[in-house]
Amino acid sequence: MAAAIPFRRDLDFAYGVCATLSPLIRRVIANNPGPFTFRGTGTYIIGRGEVAVIDAGPDLGSHVDALLSALQGETVSHLLVTHTHRDHSPATRYLKEACGAKSYGFGPHGRGESGDDVEEGADNDFTPDVTLRDGDVIKGAGWTLEAIHTPGHTSNHLCYALAEESALFSGDHVMGWSTTVVSPPDGDMADYMASLARLGARPETTFWPTHGRSIEEPAEFVAALIAHREAREEQILKCLEDGVGNIPDMVRRMYADVDPVLYGAAGRSVLAHLIHMVNTNRAACDGTPTGETFFAPLGE
Repeated sequence: MAAAIPFRRDLDFAYGVCATLSPLIRRVIANNPGPFTFRGTGTYIIGRGEVAVIDAGPDLGSHVDALLSALQGETVSHLLVTHTHRDHSPATRYLKEACGAKSYGFGPHGRGESGDDVEEGADNDFTPDVTLRDGDVIKGAGWTLEAIHTPGHTSNHLCYALAEESALFSGDHVMGWSTTVVSPPDGDMADYMASLARLGARPETTFWPTHGRSIEEPAEFVAALIAHREAREEQILKCLEDGVGNIPDMVRRMYADVDPVLYGAAGRSVLAHLIHMVNTNRAACDGTPTGETFFAPLGE
């Protein structure tokens, strides 16, 4: 049984409304709910007067209009993107046209699209005006953001730490309502686990994911995510020992209590686990691991 994670799926909000969450943080949630977006994409506005926007969101006219309404009378200095999935980055271009601000991100989508169709898909049209690297600092009027490279969900995933409020915008790397899909080849489980460990050691006291509500005890929450992933790998090892070596059968066995609509995404994450396990000599297969590969315990 995978380790329990203290998810909180309650969320008090209204679509298109700019809600004040703290002195420096506001949020507008897009009306794009779904099995991978929860209630919708939460776009964050940081600061007052001179502001940054984090994850402008999907190509959705009503959401762009709501953001422009919320930003009236303010200067947008930075358009920040956590990663290039279609529920996060496409609306950036509309805000750029309307506000004249530059876009910032780690870079375009990385190791290919395979598997991205199980979520919202890659936004291959987005390339940031300014490329951020791990540790880069972005400053505005009364706010300071640090870019933290957290590959795993995607190779170009960034989190942003807000120094003035001990807060971290965790994108899709840490979500309070669900586990994160890790879909090869761009998603990488070894990277994901290393990035989780790094975030778990951070000093911030609140995480703000792009989907869902805040996480108030992030170190404990991240520890539960790591334990969950480790327990999942124990389940995979048990499948292999029992002769269950193909991913669809593993998914049906391990995710029996999950809506089958999520089986595709679950299979991608199981593949990410198996690639990691093969690379660390805990599982075996012939050739390059794929979704169609038959896996076995090491030594068989």
